[in-house]
Parts: sequence; C-alpha cells; structure tokens
Amino acid sequence: MRKPIVLVIMDGVGRGDGGSGDAVKLARTPTLDRLFETCPYTWLKAHGTAVGLPSDEDMGNSEVGHNALGCGQIYPQGAKLVSESISGGALFESAVWKNLVANGKDKAMHFLGLLSDGNVHSHISHLFALLRRAKAEGITRAYCHILLDGRDVPATSALEYVAQLEDVLAELSADGSDYRIASGGGRMQITMDRYEADWSMVERGWRTHVQGIGRGFANAKEAIETLRSESNCIDQDLPPFVITRGGAPLAKIANGDSVILFNFRGDRAQEISIAFDRKDFDKFDRGDYTGVQFAGMLEYDGDLKIPAHYLVQPPVIQNTLTELLCKHNIREYAVSETQKYGHVTYFWNGNRSGKVCPELETYEEIPSDVIPFENAPAMKSAEITDAMLKAMHSGNYDFLRLNYPNGDMVGHTGVMQAVITAMECVDAGLRKILDAADKLGYLVLITADHGNADQMSETKKGKTSIRTAHSLNPVPFIVYDPSQSHTLKQGAFGLANVAPTIAALFGIEKPHAWEESML
Repeated sequence: MRKPIVLVIMDGVGRGDGGSGDAVKLARTPTLDRLFETCPYTWLKAHGTAVGLPSDEDMGNSEVGHNALGCGQIYPQGAKLVSESISGGALFESAVWKNLVANGKDKAMHFLGLLSDGNVHSHISHLFALLRRAKAEGITRAYCHILLDGRDVPATSALEYVAQLEDVLAELSADGSDYRIASGGGRMQITMDRYEADWSMVERGWRTHVQGIGRGFANAKEAIETLRSESNCIDQDLPPFVITRGGAPLAKIANGDSVILFNFRGDRAQEISIAFDRKDFDKFDRGDYTGVQFAGMLEYDGDLKIPAHYLVQPPVIQNTLTELLCKHNIREYAVSETQKYGHVTYFWNGNRSGKVCPELETYEEIPSDVIPFENAPAMKSAEITDAMLKAMHSGNYDFLRLNYPNGDMVGHTGVMQAVITAMECVDAGLRKILDAADKLGYLVLITADHGNADQMSETKKGKTSIRTAHSLNPVPFIVYDPSQSHTLKQGAFGLANVAPTIAALFGIEKPHAWEESML
C-alpha cells in the first residue's frame, strides 16, 4: 500500500544568513532543527526564472509559488506576461484597450494600482507605458490613483516612485493636457484587501478614489510627508488622501469614465474589481455609482470572470498535480486560513476555482481574524494544525496539504519579535503533525513558497533598515519518513520540482512536460 503524504508549506520561510535580521534562525525551532539534522533535504529556488518571472532579480510570491508547486512546470507569469504584451504591442491592439481609449477621449481615463517596481503586484514601468500610449492615442485627461507599497520594496520608498511618476505626468501635460495624481493611500489601509478578509479596506478605497472623500492635499509628496510625520507609519499603512484643486477633489472617478487597474497579481485585485463591475454589488454602499468602463491588467479569476474585461491574456496552466492525482483516484485534503486558503486551492490548481473532482477533494478554510498580524503572530496556526490532525486521523485522504501563513503575513509587518513568535508557532504546529505522522504512518514533506521571515532587515549605503518584502533566498524541501530511507539528487531545483517528487513517491508517472523528480 502506498503511504499517504502530508505537504506542509511554511509560507515566507527561506534560508537566511543567520544574522540579526534572520527571524527563522533567531526563533526557537527545535522541530525544524531536528529535521535538518536527521532528514534528507535540499534547497529550492523560489524566485525569478524558477517561477516564470522575467529575471532572477524578481522576488517570488505566494501566487506564482503555489502555481509552480501545484503544476510541476514553469509558466510565464504576471510581470513577464504583461511586459511581453506591452513590448510586443498586443495589449494596445486588444479590443479592450481600444474601447477604453475611445471612451476616455470623451470622458477621462483613470489608472489605479500599486506604485512601485516591486514586480509582485505591479510595476511602475507598466503604468508609464500605459500613460504614454494613452497620450499618443489622444487622451487629454488622465488621473492616477496610487497605492503606496513599502512591502515589496523598502518600507519608506514611496517618495522615490512618486517623483518618477510626477516627471512622466509633467512630460505628458506639457501641451496643456491634464495628467495628474488624484488620490492615494497605503496598500494595507485601502483598496487592496484579499479573500474578502476586510471589505472595509475596499470601501475606504472607494470613498477615496471614486467619491473623492478624504483629507485633501496639494500634491502627493505633501500628503506622504505630512501623514508620515503625523502617523509614524511606513508606506503600506499610511492613511488615504485626496489631491485637491480649488478646495475640491482634483479628479474623482466619475460615472462613465474609463478605469484601468494596472496590478497584475490577482489576489488583492479581485475585490475592487468586483466593486467596479458588479451591478448586484452589496458589500458596501457605492453612492450614486452607475458604472464605468473598467478593465484589469489580467483576468484575476478565470472561473469567476473577475474582471469582466482585461488587457492581457493569462497563462493557461494545464496538467496540474491535482489533475494527475484525480486520474489515479488519490483523495486530497487542503487547509489554510483565509489569508492563504486560495493558495492551496485556486493557485495550487493552476488558477482555477472549484475542484477537479469533487468526489476526491476536500477543502477547509479557517476564517482569519481581522487584526494586525503583529498583534496576533500565531494567526490561526493552531486551528490549521488541529484541522490537519483531524483529517490525518480520519484516514480519508491520501494527499494532504496545508499552508501556515505566519512567516509571510507577520513578516510583512516588519515587527521582528512578532515574526520570531510567528516562526515558533509554526514550529509547534509542525511538531504535532510529525507526531501524528509517526503514529499513523504518514510521510511528511516540508517546504515553502518563497522567503520573507528569513530576511527582516537590509543594509544599503551603510544604513540598515527594516525589510518587509519577500527575500530572494532559497526555501527548504525536507523529506520526513522514519520508516524508509530516501535519497535526494544533487542539483539545482526549484518549486516546480515538488509535484514530480510527490508523483514519484506515489509511484505515478509524471506528465512529459513536468520538471524532474528530486528523488
């Protein structure tokens, strides 16, 4: 009989340098320590070309990471897709773009998204390309609604990106056109909620961008400097602001205008897309809103058709691990809390909502608390562990997977002690799973989707500062199976090698297009 397998994904846990910014090393993790001392393991590349991103300077993220983990292949992703569509001109030849421009000539055109070059949710160069093309095609009024990053880039770098944008807008306004920043705020305060964890974030964004409700400033630089001084917050947590002219909002998103959400990553783009698109929307009062011509950079959910219109075609991911396991009648269980539930389901299954084979798959979502993660660094790790233990004891499943979000979500806060506590909570949960595996005869694989908690500080030009972004560090892949010896190959492997390894452990032949097994 084949042995059932548990896959533990420690979100945001890579191999740090062991120094003062490495929360993984600083935490008390006796379970992980024991695994590294006694089990076969290797390190996986989890960023850049290994997950379909343009270059190895591009940090990985949970979406592309789980795509690669779940499909055994490397697909062009997010930033790379968009960059190729822009450079090749396909984006500007699409019917969606042409309709947005035609409409924007009579109305106004708005660009909403994360203003940085973090290349996780967006890239500022894409915005510049869209703005310049809009101007070349005759748009005279274009307004930017900027979400401040400080999460995928240095924590207080917003003014650098604002300065770059203002230079481009000034260039495009030289002939009397009106190209300006109209509103903004920190990405963790407005607009960019995900998995319906906190619709009030989206509502605050709506009031800011669409209704022009909020504290007014003459320009974005003044807004950021003032709000930083008053709130002592890093960029991602800055309150919303509205740029005013003559005491009134410079440019609200008005009914009938053209609107482009230039983020390419799907998780934090879906809710604001629904707010713009859905006639039956009921999450908050949209005021006198009757509709705009709206498009996303990508289709953020192919099954739910979010949004209705988009500029760049998504990758079509085929031959996923779940499809393979279902063909062999292998029963699956997946669990995480709300913050990462979509990663072990939707992204894992190649950006598909629903199940491949409902009779063979069970998914369980643990509702996340709406609370700053640094205030509750355990998050729902205990509840996730308990759910997994129950599933293991049931004997109903052959392949079980979970995601502990702590290393990533708490890592993004930049609060070092909270991240250390988060790692200790993950380690405690892992110990219980290994104990159950010993009693019940499971094989356990331990890995991660990208780094974060492993690099909580960075030094540039002699100055050390808090780092809240993902790291470029490799992530572990550990095989725990006390009853049998396993040997891993020597070589350079990435996240896409995990699915073939799981298939090999089940004795299943992998699809030809997959990467190789590490066994």
